[in-house]
Amino acid sequence: MSKRQNNLIQFINCRLVRNHQLIKDDLWIRNGKIVNPEPIFFDEKCLADSKIDCANAIIAPGYIDLQINGGYGVDFSYDTDTVKEGINKVAAGLITNGVTSFCPTLVTSPSATYHKVLPQIPKTTNGASVLGVHLEGPFINTKKKGAHPETHIQNLDKGIDSLLQTYGSLDRVKIITIAPELDGTGEVVQTLTKKGIIVSLGHSMGSLSDGEKAAKNGASLITHLFNAMLPFHHRDPGLVGLLTSDAIPQDRTIYYGLIADGVHTHPAALRIAHRTHPDGLCLVTDAISALGLEEGIHHLGQLNLEVKGGKAFIAGTDTLCGSIAPLDECVRIFRKATGCSIVYAIEAATLHPAKCLNIQNTKGTLDFDSDADFIFLNDDLNVLCTWINGYCVHANNLNVPI
Repeated sequence: MSKRQNNLIQFINCRLVRNHQLIKDDLWIRNGKIVNPEPIFFDEKCLADSKIDCANAIIAPGYIDLQINGGYGVDFSYDTDTVKEGINKVAAGLITNGVTSFCPTLVTSPSATYHKVLPQIPKTTNGASVLGVHLEGPFINTKKKGAHPETHIQNLDKGIDSLLQTYGSLDRVKIITIAPELDGTGEVVQTLTKKGIIVSLGHSMGSLSDGEKAAKNGASLITHLFNAMLPFHHRDPGLVGLLTSDAIPQDRTIYYGLIADGVHTHPAALRIAHRTHPDGLCLVTDAISALGLEEGIHHLGQLNLEVKGGKAFIAGTDTLCGSIAPLDECVRIFRKATGCSIVYAIEAATLHPAKCLNIQNTKGTLDFDSDADFIFLNDDLNVLCTWINGYCVHANNLNVPI
């Protein structure tokens, strides 16, 4: 272990996002973890090896993105010969937006793509860490395919074997999006849940009853709420109705991804979701390869896409196909649209997704013994610097030791 890594670092003159509020306190880290200073004082009788004055910045957990298809010219479903390089390029770019961990997402693709890409997903990167892969399709409803190529969409006629044959190994998989109406017996949702894989419901024509059945079988996430699903109807609210359903098991929270990029979801819809079920709200980007790039033609899986006027479309159509807004921008847009507190906006991109993945003891929090993945923010929620595993990996003109 390096001397630097073993150092006890004290961050002073800062405001911490802790216990659902902003508190004036110091942050202490050592060996890649956030530590409790009291036993160090009393048992080890030592002081910090170094102090960093934060100039009254907000220190928050690093952002977590549960759904991102690529960025910076990389498409995880298309660039199958350079998977490791692509993941690393995106991971390095995401830290500039305050993202310290993410779930690279593969859209509906040929089976050969999954068999080729999944074994190549790296466990470590040179930037934001990979929490596991999000497989969005191909087991979705063709009537709500969105930007997914219909020729590669599949059904679940062989149950869990359909998934295993299509994907191959599920070792690096954390989330799988399926249309619940395809899983009539509930066997697929139950089996995946027992394997520790998060089942997310999306790209669906499913009724509320379909969603409730899936939730009872273990599903706990909704993929990009409002998008690629039946619209809310007062006699059958569809998957949107899961936000207020009284049929959800009492020990389960239904989480839902929300794209607050100023394009995919109207500000009024953001407010409806926030006021209806605030505990389950997870901000996601659904970002595509054009994230961080100029307007023009790019890729989303097997399809060409075109970025124009700040929006991304399937080339030659008016069908939206993913976002080009980074997660820190989504946090700012969401806060402005809903009028929520600074802390809530931050937790929607940190604590909530961590709880969704059941990693809240190590990620998405500044509690003692959690990973030292955190960001400095100003009061406008602009990212000032990003820390991963106790090291500063990105800074915007700040005097911090990178």
